[in-house]
Amino acid sequence: MRNIAVIGAGTMGNGIAHTFAQYDFKVNLIDISEAALEKGFSTISGNLDRMVAKEKISAEDKENTLKNITTYTDIPDGVKGMELVVEAATENVDLKLAIFKQLDDVCDEATILATNTSSISITKIAAVTSRPEKVIGMHFMNPVPIMKLVEVIRGYNTSDEVTEITMSLSKTLGKVPVEVNDYPGFVANRILMPMINESIEALYNGVAGVSEIDTVMKLGMAHPMGPLQLADFIGLDVCLSILEVMYNGFKNPKYAPCPLLVNMVTAGKLGVKSGEGFYEYSESKKAEKVAKMFI
Repeated sequence: MRNIAVIGAGTMGNGIAHTFAQYDFKVNLIDISEAALEKGFSTISGNLDRMVAKEKISAEDKENTLKNITTYTDIPDGVKGMELVVEAATENVDLKLAIFKQLDDVCDEATILATNTSSISITKIAAVTSRPEKVIGMHFMNPVPIMKLVEVIRGYNTSDEVTEITMSLSKTLGKVPVEVNDYPGFVANRILMPMINESIEALYNGVAGVSEIDTVMKLGMAHPMGPLQLADFIGLDVCLSILEVMYNGFKNPKYAPCPLLVNMVTAGKLGVKSGEGFYEYSESKKAEKVAKMFI
């Protein structure tokens, strides 16, 4: 398996494409927006430059990585002949279902269809296809080129063979795959999102301020980043979406999103991506923080 397509050129999509291409896979990066593709390719190039500057890779490695990536704005053309398609579109269930219906229609019969969803049911996504045994979750962590973990999520009908291939493929990328079953939030976000939500509740109830809450968790619990700052990097809209999936999936009030989180998303305060969340981010500060992730 050397031919991979990635759907979506955003933060996760370009990171996934970068990682596969760096390990000499031929990658088709697909997005409906030419501007998004240009921005995604530029991000990959910039991240590779930082890795060259830190002597983690050579200049030749960078050029070979970029040569391994081809961009497309059309899904049928982009997935033709691909052995694996990794969907990394926005965390929206209707969008993902529509993409997988189309992929099922246009991909080769043997093609494995993976989703980078961080919370949505793999079984539900697989159910809109005629190949549920070939649908699996590959939940990469951000930033993808740096973070080692891949949650490999089996749907109800995912075959043993596809699971084994996905686990092996993740190891080929230098990742540590962990197999989990298909429940809302899987493992990572089932534990992480309630912590972030409770941190927002503590702020909402006036227990402490933003920097105080983050400092307690960094210095007291040895977290590299406080939960409120982490929420800003994930995207407050993404955090809200994941919490809603878990709340609707489990019908348990402990997963109900904090009203402050709901209001901030409604007001467009989404974190780093919008320039303001629990912290403020100028363009220079955003670039500096992203660069630090690649040190």
